[in-house]
Amino acid sequence: MSDKNALKVEKLTKIYSKKSSKEILALNNLNLEVKEGEIFGLLGPNGAGKTTFLNILAGIVIKNHGTVNVWGYDLDTNPRQVRASIGIVPQEVNLDAFFSPRKLLELQAGLYGIPKKDRITETILKLVSLDKKANAYARSLSGGMKRRLLIAKAMVHRPPILVLDEPTAGVDVELKQNLWNNIRLLNKQGVTIILTTHIMSEAQEMCDRIAILNKGNLVTLDTTDNLLNHIKIKKIIFKVKKTILIDSKELNGIKFNYESNNEITAIYEREKHKIDEIINKIKNAGMEIYDISTDDGDLEDVFIDLTKS
Repeated sequence: MSDKNALKVEKLTKIYSKKSSKEILALNNLNLEVKEGEIFGLLGPNGAGKTTFLNILAGIVIKNHGTVNVWGYDLDTNPRQVRASIGIVPQEVNLDAFFSPRKLLELQAGLYGIPKKDRITETILKLVSLDKKANAYARSLSGGMKRRLLIAKAMVHRPPILVLDEPTAGVDVELKQNLWNNIRLLNKQGVTIILTTHIMSEAQEMCDRIAILNKGNLVTLDTTDNLLNHIKIKKIIFKVKKTILIDSKELNGIKFNYESNNEITAIYEREKHKIDEIINKIKNAGMEIYDISTDDGDLEDVFIDLTKS
């Protein structure tokens, strides 16, 4: 990851006016930058402004205010260079059923005005592991293959930035791994990746840094590790011989949930309690502990915490 910006937006604002009702602020003074060579996650609940943001980059939606700079080009003064610097992989699979992957990529290259001698169709087919299916009809491809073909389509003009909008929507587990491996491979070759997802575990596994949007506002932007360090709540699961209720005077801010299968979950604030204290509470109540496992929380906990306002 370099210090150079692949993308920089400042005070980006988009207001949708509805004739009948009041204005909707889809993006409110958004400031963020994506570094060259990173995998950057854009997260947020539905209606957070992620799609509006991507549509502005793609030139489909016109912003109201602010500046957008992609690969050193300003969206207002060099819209064509901005479009050439970015490849957007849409959420919906929209492929012509009767073309083969090779034919589709050749057509797409033609649309971008890339001369025959400069096309990299075969390289791209290899990159997304579709070289063996190069001449099959698109309608005969599996869901995961179609998704990879969309990535290939977004790459025919060799953009330095690839934007993936919910890339694993409707893709099964095995193909997901394959897809992520492909994306990591592209990233290793220097492609900057921006990815939106609502699956927290994916973002946690893939992204170097993450921006969380909520109702058009940037709630936080940090490295994935730093975000995970923010988790205040910790859970410990105890398996015991027989559950016994702990006297409420003894709780001291720790919450105990009793499960039917002789399990107790202790939920507490990481800063305030040590694990020994919790073990002692269980032992003092007269329970025998068989097994202890911890749940350190994940990005989902951070997300819920930050967006619940």
